[in-house]
Amino acid sequence: MTRGISFAPESVGRLPADPGVYLFLGARGEVLYVGKARSLRVRVRSYLAGGSGLDIKTRELVRRARTVETLVVSSEEEAFILEANLIKEHRPRFNIQLRDDKKYPYVKVTVNEPFPRAYVTRRVREDGSRYFGPFVSVGRVRRALDLVKSTHGIRSCRYDLPRDAPPRPCLDHHIGRCAAPCVGLQSRDEYRLMIDRLLRILAGDVAKVQAEVEQEMHKASSELDFERAARLRDVLAGLDGIARRQRVHVVGGGDQDIVGIARDDQVAAVVTLLVRGGVLIGRDSFAMSGIEGEADADIVARAVSHAYLSRGSEAAEDLPREVLLPADFADRLVLERILSGRAARKVAVQVPQRGAKVRLVELAVTNARHALSEQVRKGEIARPHTEEVLYELQDRLGLKVVPRLIVCFDISHTQGADAVASAVLFENGEPCRSGYRHMRIRGGFGNDDYRSMAEAVERYFGRKLNEQGPLPDLALIDGGAGQLGAARAALAAMGLDQVAVAALAKRREAVFLPGRATGVRMPRTARSLHLLQRVRDEAHRFAVRYSRKLRTRRTVRSELGEIPGIGPRRQQALLSRFGSLRGVKEATAAEIGRIPGFSEAMGMKVLTYLKSRSRQRL
Repeated sequence: MTRGISFAPESVGRLPADPGVYLFLGARGEVLYVGKARSLRVRVRSYLAGGSGLDIKTRELVRRARTVETLVVSSEEEAFILEANLIKEHRPRFNIQLRDDKKYPYVKVTVNEPFPRAYVTRRVREDGSRYFGPFVSVGRVRRALDLVKSTHGIRSCRYDLPRDAPPRPCLDHHIGRCAAPCVGLQSRDEYRLMIDRLLRILAGDVAKVQAEVEQEMHKASSELDFERAARLRDVLAGLDGIARRQRVHVVGGGDQDIVGIARDDQVAAVVTLLVRGGVLIGRDSFAMSGIEGEADADIVARAVSHAYLSRGSEAAEDLPREVLLPADFADRLVLERILSGRAARKVAVQVPQRGAKVRLVELAVTNARHALSEQVRKGEIARPHTEEVLYELQDRLGLKVVPRLIVCFDISHTQGADAVASAVLFENGEPCRSGYRHMRIRGGFGNDDYRSMAEAVERYFGRKLNEQGPLPDLALIDGGAGQLGAARAALAAMGLDQVAVAALAKRREAVFLPGRATGVRMPRTARSLHLLQRVRDEAHRFAVRYSRKLRTRRTVRSELGEIPGIGPRRQQALLSRFGSLRGVKEATAAEIGRIPGFSEAMGMKVLTYLKSRSRQRL
């Protein structure tokens, strides 16, 4: 390793031409930047020759750098790993900064112990244990883990077995939750079989474990060991409950990590969806800062190097068959060779271009956008330079005023039914939830989004005129040129031509403006585009939530409406009293009879009808 070489042409020219890692140091010896290179001499010299071609951040780095240190390695793969580790260690100011998402709980299985334990933790260490997660809800993961432990007899005690053993089994053994390996009532091999099943369940492989348990249950039954068969039956029931929860999002076969990135000015969020056996079993996330002016490829490279290279060696069984990325970067094949070497099998690192895998990446990107919005909302990362973003948006769209008040409209329906509109308000680049509105579309236009959009705009601005409050500076429409034309016509009919209108299309992220035949394509890294996307996504979320609420209410009312003698008023009375259709089913005839307009006999009639409908579905 070379130390303290002056960052000057005569010194840099003597650097080795080998692959390696270089560190720029400041006047006090602090590490300013860490980078990797195929040829250290060529790469470091490029900073001196860059001149005005360098971006602002790099020019500032060159100005501050006093010395450069280099570490020569034997291959690009080693340089890739070393760079990631050094960035994690020094956290240089001029590198993209990453912040691990450590607040989420994990399930830890101490596989390095003779009789392993399983428990929830928030600290991940390289101690030989297996970690699963992270999980969003600690309460949910505790309940799921408790179910698995109780059905599989995994011990809950903290004894260091077999050295530190109690004189007699605890209550868990007497109530059937543990087979008491602590006092020798269960062998180490039998206990290990339970742990192996637990590991497979946590990794998402529930179906095979179910098949094995079912086979053992039938065998025990044929051997007239009914007590063991009953225990296995309870285990099977618990596994079925776990499988139902894990099938919340089946993405179709295979083991994959799907990476999504959302950026906004100087900050970004990275989310990795963890798919095992075709089932989404968890996610990982972290934040990035200091990315202003960085290309998407550089952000992806830094994100994946942090995720896979700077956290130590990963167990081969933890690595997926595929890693799907939202964008390509120069060292993608290098990363693929490193991961394949660790797993002793092929680990494909791909950027999908079409089909189902593209939709998976889009799902990860959507999750990243939500994570970024949530982190900004909680103040975990700051959204800088709001004023600059608003002025940039004014310039790009050619607006007469700075768009401090932005309203966005979206239409949502289910094949033409339950059509609703949302109008969300952003003030100075941030959500103003007191200004959110949703409405049912009264015109009965079905799938005609244009006429629905015109009605929504007309009703929203009609109310604003009656309130005599400030009008939005920009009306953003979720859609393309057709929706834009419908909104403009509605505003013109009301004499509101002064309100600026734009539309943001989902597929191409093109901005449509009045008087332009084609959409305006903003740079993907533009902060003003990111703001429009945030506003559009929030309007879409708000509309979809209201549409689902109406659809659920309609479904419930339709089932209650099938009961003879139960009209709209009595339906409303039932729902107001019990909250939901399930609440009605769980009520007694006497409780229903106490509602005004009902009798106990009518309550019995309601319950009898609902139970018969449930049996018909079965």
